Amino acid sequence: MRFILLMLLFAADTAWATQTHGDPEGLYVHQSSHLFFIFSMAILIYWLRSRKLVRESGWRRIQYASALFIVWSFDAFLAHYLDEQTDIIRAVYVDLWRIQIESEFSILPALYYCVKLDHLILVPAIFIFYSGLKQLSGKDPAVETGAGTGAARP
Repeated sequence: MRFILLMLLFAADTAWATQTHGDPEGLYVHQSSHLFFIFSMAILIYWLRSRKLVRESGWRRIQYASALFIVWSFDAFLAHYLDEQTDIIRAVYVDLWRIQIESEFSILPALYYCVKLDHLILVPAIFIFYSGLKQLSGKDPAVETGAGTGAARP
């Protein structure tokens, strides 16, 4: 069994951090969804703050996660833009383990490399969001709001 698992591990194909899409409709829809997600997370933050829900730790964590989701979505939007909508970045395969990023602008290869590391933003955002939901799920909404029969639950 271990041999099969090792073979599957070493037989893996290339995994890309950001997904490419078919031209041009798939890319436009996907890019639009990133913008919609940014807008939605901004509205969620506004809603949480205007209702003063961020006083509770669980909602505050969801607010922080939403802010990280905004940063991640902008990062992914930029990565897709550099990958598929412009010709200012070229990825040249040197060998099996090395890729050289080329551009006419000296800052773009470093920027491109950084935006391809979007999982360093997304994974903590998901973890913080999960911890906020977990904290909120431990509370009884009927007791918190004063609704119900008035009898305390154990």
